[in-house]
Order: sequence, then C-alpha cells, then structure tokens
Amino acid sequence: MARIDLENIAHSYDQDAIDPVYALEKFNLTWDNGGRYAILGPSGCGKTTMLNIMSGLVTPSQGKIKFDGLEVTAQTTAERNIAQVFQFPVIYNTMTVRDNLAFPLVCRNVDKDKIAQKVQEVADILSLGDFLDRRASRLTVDQKQLISLGRGLVRDDVAAVLMDEPLTVIDPDLKFRLRRKLKEINEKYKSTLIYVTHDQNEAMTFAHKIIVMNHGRIVQIGTPKELFERPATTFVGYFIGAPAMNFFPCAARSDKKVAVGEVEFSLGNRFEADEGDTLKLGIRAEFIEVVPNSAENTLKATVRQVQDFGNFKLVTATVQEHEVKVKIDRQADINSNEIWLKFPKQHCCIYKNDTLATQE
Repeated sequence: MARIDLENIAHSYDQDAIDPVYALEKFNLTWDNGGRYAILGPSGCGKTTMLNIMSGLVTPSQGKIKFDGLEVTAQTTAERNIAQVFQFPVIYNTMTVRDNLAFPLVCRNVDKDKIAQKVQEVADILSLGDFLDRRASRLTVDQKQLISLGRGLVRDDVAAVLMDEPLTVIDPDLKFRLRRKLKEINEKYKSTLIYVTHDQNEAMTFAHKIIVMNHGRIVQIGTPKELFERPATTFVGYFIGAPAMNFFPCAARSDKKVAVGEVEFSLGNRFEADEGDTLKLGIRAEFIEVVPNSAENTLKATVRQVQDFGNFKLVTATVQEHEVKVKIDRQADINSNEIWLKFPKQHCCIYKNDTLATQE
C-alpha cells in the first residue's frame, strides 16, 4: 500500500477551449497509507474524475501525483499497481469464479499455493465459496460484481484499491454486510481503500474520512462526526443527514448573539461577521428539543405533521414561515398544534455567505 499525494491537481476535459470548464478545480489532497476513505457528492461533481486521475486512466490538466513520494503522473495504470473496481461488473464470463479471482495473480506469476490460498480467503470473505467452480456467466449481476470486487482485493501488493460505486447493483442487505467486510479487510491488511459514492449512508458507515465534493470542488474533508455536527458549508448541511440540517436567516446582534426574527439567540462561541454578510443559523433535527414553555433560545412553532419511523418520530413544523424538522423520542406525544422549540447553543452553527463562520 502507498501514501498518495495529489499536488495542485486540476482537470478540464476541454483544456484547449478558450474558456475551459474544469471538472476538478485545483486542490491538494493526501491519502494516508492504510486509510479508509469515501469520496461523496452528487452526480457530476468530479468524484470519478478524481479516482481515474489516481488510477492513471485520466492524465490531469495540471498538477502532480505521487505514490510514496515518487511522481507517477506520467505512469500507466499497470505501472502504478492500482486495483480498480467499477460500478458494473468487469469479469470474464467464460471463466469460472475461481479463475476470475486468480487471474490478477496468475498474470503476476504468483506461486500456485499462494494463489489458491488468496482465492479461498477472498471467496470466503465475499461468500463466493460455493460458486468457485461455476462459470461466471451463470451467476446473477450482484454475484458478478462480487467477483469484480474480489479481483481488486485478491492482491496484497497494490498501492490502493479504488472503488467507483461498486455496490450499486447489490441488494441493500448484502451492501451492509459487504461494507462491514471491507472494513474488516482494511483493519486486517491495512489496505488503502478509496470508495466513491453518492450515497451518504454508504460513506458514513464505511469511511474513516470523507471527502465531500460539489461542482468539481472539495468542500469539506472530515470524519462522519465532523461532517454531521459541524458542516463546513450549507451544502454539506443539506447533503449530509436525514433530514437535512435546518437553516434560518438571522442577523448579528453581537459577537455571541444572533436574532431569528425578533428572537435573540445566545451562541456557545464568538463569531465574526461583516456588514453585508448573509447569515444563517443551522441546527440538526436531532439537537432541537421540544420544551413546555418559552425560555432562552426558544421559538414558537406550528406543527404541520408528525411521522412515526418506529425508532423515532419526525415533527415537521413552521417557525416564522420557515419549515423546521425535529427528531423526538417515539414515546413522546405532541398534543398541541403550537409547541416551543429549544435550540441548545452548543449545537447552533452560524453560516456566513453559506460557509461556516469561524467561532472561537
């Protein structure tokens, strides 16, 4: 496995145009040896382009790629020793499952006993042991994708395993089990795993660190906890979490207070704002409390809907013409159309021009 450094990388697919459009805006990024990462963002945000630049399928318009300090920008995919798993199965249908899994090792003249051991090991991890001698053409699409995944995992010597939405064609229950298996593989073999997805649940349950992208830019890098509790932009607040983060227009009253309408809110930390800045207060549905009466940091809300999700209830209400979502205990009862909502100051985030304000 290798440490991968992307230095001043930018890419445009129409570089020769007078005013080229960049699929990836300039950035620097380091992937630590043995790390478990997810690249998360909506379709067309540049996730696959970034992955293909690392693998060598795309040469960046600008910048350098280094593996363990050695520049590999001009090297081919084979020279970089990368394993890549694509969204749809890439296997040999005329081969057996065993031969498909063994093929990357056979091509590298690995000892036969070692091949047999690694094939069995990967087959057991992916629940393919009962199909080893069956032709791949006779398997289902999700089983074929497991073979494709196994071909990426069977090698010990790869610099990294790059996965581009590899579980798209696999049913939800198997997805959960495979993510758990991938985490076990990462912990056991210290494999560097980089996983591209547009599904926040996949990213949050798989990765140590998540790179969130939008419109060709990296907007935040952090742990699942950091992305959830302190989104760096309102986009991250909307994109991460179900429901999305609540946002309310607000105005600065001091360096530790804002006003939502006529109600002043105390904040846990100081922030800075300049005249003309557009400010928003953000808070997660999980952190808002339903309280019996007015108190510090409370707003009166009109209940529109209460949905029971089994393990929690989701209250949809209106506050000063703005919709707010609140998660409450499923045993709690909402007996009135008018309720008081408390916004604990330690969970309030202030956004200045849609970017998290520096709070001290």
